[in-house]
Amino acid sequence: MIELGKKQKLAVVKEVDFGVYLGEEKEKVLLPGKQVPEGTKKGDELEVFIYRDSADRLIATVNTPKLTLGEVALLKVLDVTKIGAFLDWGLEKDLLLPFREQTNRVKAGEDCLAALYIDKSGRLCATMKLYHYLRTDSPYQKDDTVKGRIYEISGNFGVFVAVDDKYSALIPKKQMYGAKDFKPGDIITARVTEVKEDGKLDLSVRQKAYLQMDDDAERLMEIIESYEGVLPFSDKADPEVIRRETGMSKNEFKRAAGRLYKERRIEIGEKTIRKI
Repeated sequence: MIELGKKQKLAVVKEVDFGVYLGEEKEKVLLPGKQVPEGTKKGDELEVFIYRDSADRLIATVNTPKLTLGEVALLKVLDVTKIGAFLDWGLEKDLLLPFREQTNRVKAGEDCLAALYIDKSGRLCATMKLYHYLRTDSPYQKDDTVKGRIYEISGNFGVFVAVDDKYSALIPKKQMYGAKDFKPGDIITARVTEVKEDGKLDLSVRQKAYLQMDDDAERLMEIIESYEGVLPFSDKADPEVIRRETGMSKNEFKRAAGRLYKERRIEIGEKTIRKI
């Protein structure tokens, strides 16, 4: 069986002037003459990749693409047209990344993390929606530090990350404090907060509370100074107000304010926090 988008071994069933046909008499695919290894004859088995040519016909190649069906790889954006972007995946025909499959608009010259899939019309295309393509067998454990690439941001779930460009991870919505400026394509360093039963990773860009407190305290002091020394809300404010204005959760805000208070750098009132 000839499988689109995959590498496979197929036997030579017919030799012609312009190449050889591989597969079986009832189902065969052309390997163009310039691709045929010297000395190849009928009955020989060749490892090839199956894709479609510019006329949408199945075609074989002995060249190895940068990704195959279901895989994820970092590809260079070659051009952006009215129908989408075209990516360099190592074959003569560039790979289409439709606009609807982009989690952010890409530009020529950029690197793009993408997976390969077959669209409804039976053509190979790229997608930046990687959730179902990333691996869940990472070697990482809780509290490990990892690097990853943001590939999608959801207001409902959080920031989706491809750790090492291949493992499935998420910065949950509740951990997004301090991550509001992130965008797809950003490379981040994060801490593993949990390894799920299915192998997916939960991440945080914040340190453990006792380590993060010093950074939060200094950040809060900068925010207070930006308000000319009087913050127009206190730790009794609504959590959403605190999150919007400081990028901290209410508990993180209270810990930071407590640290500054103990250092006698601020006064905490009912509705304001004032620099001393």
